[in-house]
Amino acid sequence: MNQCYCWSHRTLTMKCLISLYLLTSILHLSSSSDWCYQTQVSCGGHCKGPELWKDVNRDCGNNRQSPINIVTKKTKLDERLTPLKFNGYETKFDSIIKNTGHSVQVDIPNTLTVSGGNLGDTYKAVQFHLHWGTKGGPGSEHTIDGEQYPMELHIVHIKQRYNKIEDALKDPSDIAVLGFFYEVSNSANKGYDQLIDALKKIQNTNGNMTLRKISLSQFILSEEKMTNYYRYDGSLTTPGCNEVVVWTVFENPIPISKEQLEKFSSLKFHDGKTMELTFRPVQSRNGRVVYRSSGQVVVASALLLFTSVTTAFSLI
Repeated sequence: MNQCYCWSHRTLTMKCLISLYLLTSILHLSSSSDWCYQTQVSCGGHCKGPELWKDVNRDCGNNRQSPINIVTKKTKLDERLTPLKFNGYETKFDSIIKNTGHSVQVDIPNTLTVSGGNLGDTYKAVQFHLHWGTKGGPGSEHTIDGEQYPMELHIVHIKQRYNKIEDALKDPSDIAVLGFFYEVSNSANKGYDQLIDALKKIQNTNGNMTLRKISLSQFILSEEKMTNYYRYDGSLTTPGCNEVVVWTVFENPIPISKEQLEKFSSLKFHDGKTMELTFRPVQSRNGRVVYRSSGQVVVASALLLFTSVTTAFSLI
């Protein structure tokens, strides 16, 4: 009798321990990885929307978070923010475009770099991804004076001494992200044709295919249109929200047609829902200063020099 009782008790204890272990594991996985955008949140669902990301990772509740609303009249001119130097952006390469379950991402060879503009270091590109709205509606992460653009491109760079993003999560300036807005154009942006065509083939999570002979320059603006930008210290805009990012947000938007923008809404999140409104709401600036580049000053100086030279020649 006692032996049976002991065995029964021991079995019950083991079952309890196993159940407790499984419950703990489930809770751990939920708290560490089960984040989502607001459109994925539902009654009875388990994923945590942006307001609860701090429960997924405590850094998401810190004071130097991104994105932010950039209030132009409160920005501070910094003449050290000269035009950036892009190395290899014109180089053609083959790469994989992938549906990550949260966005669409394209890997970049580490030979492409950006420097200058008071970045303080040379950074190598590792990947770019996008954030968008619903069928061309508002969807950018950063906003300018409260205006939200239809989509935003993030080109992610890490300091040259690192091999991957996971290594660059310690120092406040380990990662440099270039952010570009989009505006609706009457005509399609031909530089995006191959990427847009690929979207219908990678609709589900982990869907991927190869993009052939692309360059970073085809996706962004010409260098003369990238002299005006904003700079501030912030974070990654998805969990773990690490505050290790030097942000450069360009003022001039990239033109793209509404038809092209709408194609991004054909993708699906990892839970099968339509991938729309893939942006984190703006975060508090918490006293941070947003600096603006001297691009307009440079343009004005060049115009003044041209005018002076023209005047001088007319007097000869």
